[in-house]
Amino acid sequence: MGRTTRKRRTPLATKAIAASAALALGGGGLVWANFHASAHESDGRDGRTRSAGAQIATIDCPDVGQQLRRLPRGARSGVDRELANLDEQITEAYARLASTRRAQAGDPGFVQNSVLGPLKSKRGAALDRIGINIRRAGGSVPDGLDRFAECRGIPAEQPGTDEGDGQDQDGGQDGGQDQGGGQDGGQDQGGGRQDDNGNGAAGPVAEDFADITAVEPNVQQPQQGEDASTGTFTTECGVNENDLFNSDNLIVAPGVDNGAHHTHDYVGNQDNDAFSSDDDLANAETSCQNPGDRSTYYWPVLRLQDGSREFDANEPGGGAEGNVGTILKAESAEIRFVGNPRSKVVAMPKFLRIITGDAKAFTNGDANANAGWSCTGFEDRVLADKYPLCPDGSKVVRIFDFQSCWDGQNIDSANHRDHVAFADPATGACPEGFQAIPQLTMNLVYDVPRPSIENGQVRNPFAVDGFPEQLHKPVTDHDDFINVMDEELMNRVVDCINNGEDCR
Repeated sequence: MGRTTRKRRTPLATKAIAASAALALGGGGLVWANFHASAHESDGRDGRTRSAGAQIATIDCPDVGQQLRRLPRGARSGVDRELANLDEQITEAYARLASTRRAQAGDPGFVQNSVLGPLKSKRGAALDRIGINIRRAGGSVPDGLDRFAECRGIPAEQPGTDEGDGQDQDGGQDGGQDQGGGQDGGQDQGGGRQDDNGNGAAGPVAEDFADITAVEPNVQQPQQGEDASTGTFTTECGVNENDLFNSDNLIVAPGVDNGAHHTHDYVGNQDNDAFSSDDDLANAETSCQNPGDRSTYYWPVLRLQDGSREFDANEPGGGAEGNVGTILKAESAEIRFVGNPRSKVVAMPKFLRIITGDAKAFTNGDANANAGWSCTGFEDRVLADKYPLCPDGSKVVRIFDFQSCWDGQNIDSANHRDHVAFADPATGACPEGFQAIPQLTMNLVYDVPRPSIENGQVRNPFAVDGFPEQLHKPVTDHDDFINVMDEELMNRVVDCINNGEDCR
C-alpha cells in the first residue's frame, strides 16, 4: 500500500521518539512490553503468583485542547503546535513506560521519578509557551493553566492476583500471557510467550469485545415534527481505493507531521495532509463521483492484528506507536446527509470542520465519545465501548453521526467543538443560538474475521488505530470532516433534505 507524501516533513524530534519507542525485531515495529509479566513472581507454592507492586497500564493526562474554549485567531497556529507537542510528549512517555517494566517492578517510585515527573516538566514548559502565544496575540491566559501539567498513571486491572490458579491473573489486560512477542506475529522474543497480537499490552483485550446477539435493541429516533426536514443526500466517494493514508490531522494539528499518532483512511479530497491550505483543498482532485464534492472525510484505519507488516510498520503513526497488523479497508462506505426532526436545515459554510467522537475517550471519559459499533442485520443495537462479535454471515459496522447544529458564524473553534453541537436526542432541537445543518452520517462496513476468545484471551483481534496510551479501546473511535462542497452542490443538498427527497 502507498500513502500520501506530498509536503510531508519528518522532524528529527519525531524520529527520535519513534526510535526510543521501538524495539527492533529484524526491522519490525514496536514491542509493547507486558505490564504484568514483571508484576508477579512465583511464591513457590502450587504455581501461584503474588503481586510485586501495582503496575501502571497507561498514562492519563488532562486534554489541554478541550480546556481552551476561546483563543485569539492570531494565537491558534502556535497553540495548535504546542498541543501537538503535548501529544508527542505523552507518546514518548508511554513508550518509556512500556519499555521499562522490569525496572518498575523493582522500584515502586520508578514510574513517578522516571516517567511522570519528567513528563510534568516537559508539559509545564509547553503550557508556558501556550500562554506566551496567547498573550502575544492580545488574549488572556486561562487561570490555572499550569495545573494541567501533571499526569497520572492508570493501574492495570489485577483481580484475584493473590488467589491465582497457576496463571497470571490480570483481568484480561494481557490475555494472561507473558507478552514478549512483537510485530512478527508472536515469535518468542526475550523469553516471552507467543500470541500477543503484535503489540503486547497495548490491547485490545477480551473484555473489549461483546457478542452483538446478546445486546438488546437500543436505537431510538426522535419523533418527527411538522417542520421536520426528512430528505437525504448520499454522496459516493469510494473506500480509499487510491491508498491515501497518513498520520496527520489537518483539523487538530495543522502544519504538524504525525499530529494524529495513528493512520487515517481518506476519501473525497485527495490533497489532505497536515500542510494543506483551504486553497489546496478547493483545487484538489476528489474521489467522490460528484466533482462538486471535494470534502474530506477521514477516519482512523481498522487493523487486523495478525502479525502482518504494513507499509507503516516502522513509522510514527504505525508500528512505531503500537498500531500494527493488516489495514482493513471498508467494504462499503455509506456517506449520507440527513435532516432535522424539528426544523428545516441551512447550508453548511465552506470549509466547516467537524469532529465526531474522541480519540482520547479512554482517558478523557465519554463526554465526547460518539462513535458506535454494530453488525449488519443488527443495526438496531449499537455498542459504544465494545467491539462487536458478529455471527456468521454478518459484518462489522462502524457508525458515525456528526453534530448537526451550527453556531451560524464559525467554521472552527479553539477546541474544534464549540462551533457545532448535537441536537437534543429526545426532541431533535438545536441549542439556543444554533441552527440546523445537514447532518453527516457514515456507516463503514468491514468483512472482518471474527476473533476467537478462549479462557479470557483474544486471538487475532481487530482494533481501531489510536494514540498509543489509549490502548486501542473501541470508545476512542472518531471521524473527521471538512466541507468542501461547491455552493451549487450544497444548495442542492439543502433543497433535497428540506423537500423530503432522496438524492444522490
